[in-house]
Amino acid sequence: MKVFDWNGTLRARAHQGLNASPIGLARVVALAIGISLSIAMPLDAEANDLAIKQLKQLANYQLTDKQYACHNEIVHRESRWNYKAVGNKSGSKQVYGLYQMKTESLKVSTPIKQFWMYWHYVGHRYGWTEYDEPDYCKSLHHLKTKGYA
Repeated sequence: MKVFDWNGTLRARAHQGLNASPIGLARVVALAIGISLSIAMPLDAEANDLAIKQLKQLANYQLTDKQYACHNEIVHRESRWNYKAVGNKSGSKQVYGLYQMKTESLKVSTPIKQFWMYWHYVGHRYGWTEYDEPDYCKSLHHLKTKGYA
């Protein structure tokens, strides 16, 4: 029978039949779970990276360079580009997503949906630029001076 030792080295061991140690069996099960989790994690990370890449492409297409830079700084400050981020603002009220908004549906929203929700919010609250884009720079200024966008 071949098993891994503590260092991860494969070594041969005599077959023990039904008398195998429960601790040894637990190690094998733990190793199998660890391997399957380590294989699954990069796929989730790759999906997250792709979603953020698509969001950045959308923002770059929709915004002027100045507004794009302000938008990206807001997202970095609020969530560090984690579209599943959950935080607390204004006391005990939870906030969600890239932009840390109070809308609970953002917990399960895609980055693109979060982008459009924030697009409309910023346009409504801070106005529009001459290019019909939300004024993310005014929103960023408010975030820097008041602590929230």
